[in-house]
Amino acid sequence: MTPLSRRLATAAAIVVAAAAGYWGGHIGIVRLPLHKSSTAGVAQPSGPTIYYKDPNGRPFYSLTPRNTDDGKAYLPVHASEDVSVDPKPANEAQVGRRIIHYRNPMGLPDISPVPKKDSMGMDYIPVYEGEQDDGTAVRVSPGKLQRTGVKTELVGKLPITQTIKAPGVIAFDETKLSVVAMRFDGFINKVMPVTSGTHVRKGDPLMSVFGQELLNASVQIIVEEVTGWKGPEREEATKPPAPRDPRARVVGARRRLENLQVPAEVIEEIKKSRRVPDAITWLAPQDGIVTERNAVDGQAFKAGEVLFRLADHSVVWVMADVAEGEVGAVKPGQAVTVRMRAHPGRLFKGKVAIVYPHLMKETRTARVRVQMPNPDLALLPDMYGDVEIATGSDEPVVVVPASSVIDSGSRQVVIVDLGDGRFEPKDVKLGRRGSGYVEVLEGIQDGDSVVVEGNFLIDAESNLNAALRALTAPPKEAKP
Repeated sequence: MTPLSRRLATAAAIVVAAAAGYWGGHIGIVRLPLHKSSTAGVAQPSGPTIYYKDPNGRPFYSLTPRNTDDGKAYLPVHASEDVSVDPKPANEAQVGRRIIHYRNPMGLPDISPVPKKDSMGMDYIPVYEGEQDDGTAVRVSPGKLQRTGVKTELVGKLPITQTIKAPGVIAFDETKLSVVAMRFDGFINKVMPVTSGTHVRKGDPLMSVFGQELLNASVQIIVEEVTGWKGPEREEATKPPAPRDPRARVVGARRRLENLQVPAEVIEEIKKSRRVPDAITWLAPQDGIVTERNAVDGQAFKAGEVLFRLADHSVVWVMADVAEGEVGAVKPGQAVTVRMRAHPGRLFKGKVAIVYPHLMKETRTARVRVQMPNPDLALLPDMYGDVEIATGSDEPVVVVPASSVIDSGSRQVVIVDLGDGRFEPKDVKLGRRGSGYVEVLEGIQDGDSVVVEGNFLIDAESNLNAALRALTAPPKEAKP
């Protein structure tokens, strides 16, 4: 603080003291606390004159040279005298340290270069060298902290997790669907007692069918098995000197039956019995539930016509609609919990399989597919449920309570407790949010103490101090 600033601050102190009744009947004289100088033994005081004190030892002071009523001159007080060392330091660590200034005991933005009292008669508190604020911190009195309910909390490391909730509906697993359709024209002799909703196993009989193309291929495989004749094309392609593979006789006919999807067991039975069956029993291609039956006894069918549809319900999909603002946190592999309205109190577990790469413009949501085991077939297609997706990671990161962040939109600030009633606003860079905490990427460290309640009050104090400093700052000298 420059001498000019000290004089201005002391002048302000004199005006306040005058309003509080400290004139004591002496014009231009201020009553200040009487204290014993700690500069005893100093040969020659040094530094500029800060103020003048009464020569008779009375608690009267003046900013300018003057005389008492009996004509005695006021004694000058230099910078190395009363304001340099506190005669009664609060602790041993402060002994011999220089006093920079005195601050208001109630935390008001008022300082004094000399000892003084406030309007309530409380002594101003000395600020020692090394304890002064750098201009960004604000000091709040213990009484005000208690009245406003300011609370602090230590910064620590925790894993950030967030549960995203979305509505969902059960759907078939597209990879576990199949149809039964013939690759030849024919007739249905008889349909087994299988209807829509029936659960079948792979290999269970569905119906018996007859087809001319099927019979022709069966006859050819018997002829090739008995005579070894493979037809003109294969006879020309076969070289006489080459040794014959016994299995090569029926390759052509067998391949045709396989292309017609005749089961391997049926083909082997035809070869073994050398008898053309009147009809072939068609088997279920997979485990599942019959969702559609179009087959009737005696019905004629065309190649490619769907006669049965099967769906495996042991694994189902849950199609969840996640809001646009939350879809960025959803990743494949994240754990999912589903609560079904049909099964209250029961939780179904699954994982995110895929996040669809498009947004539904009507609802502003993204479709997320969840793969869900369904061993007891409790989950049925088109059921509704409430989906909860656990996002985030298990890796601990530096976090602060969400209530400690003051967010103005373009700037995020937390108030750091420096101790001894001092607080400092710090800009922070934030990351993920979840479970009432916010990840801090830059600005503070693990172990700092931040304000979680009453931070808006301290932020207002900081803004007030900044405004006062801007008003009282000396004008910058123009560069030549």
